[in-house]
Amino acid sequence: MISKKRGFTLIEVMVAVMIVSVVIAALWQMRGDASTKFSTLQKMQTLNPYATFLLANSDKYGFEKSTTNMKSLVDDFDLESDLRRQLKNIKVHISYDILNNLDSNDSMMLEIGTTTMELDKGTISLIRMRLQ
Repeated sequence: MISKKRGFTLIEVMVAVMIVSVVIAALWQMRGDASTKFSTLQKMQTLNPYATFLLANSDKYGFEKSTTNMKSLVDDFDLESDLRRQLKNIKVHISYDILNNLDSNDSMMLEIGTTTMELDKGTISLIRMRLQ
């Protein structure tokens, strides 16, 4: 007597549930990675204009250890008064660390260092070079 199979066995159901749960876990992990990357990019987008202010004022700031506010960094820019008032209250700590000095025979020296700009929103580091 041959019996007809009318459903799935318990093993088949357990394998299917396991496959679905692995796929769901992988999707959940990808979502978490994407949201972490998005928040990092959003933070970088907020901090990059401050680095622009620092680079534009490279003759005044960036090669020493100092504490200043954003108002002094943006003095050379034409900004709206609301934005200028908002930036006035942001404190900035700037530090410069020498990485390497390259000395040439012509009494010129190339100095390579990093400027670190610490804000309450985060930290920006730039590699800088200058001739001495």
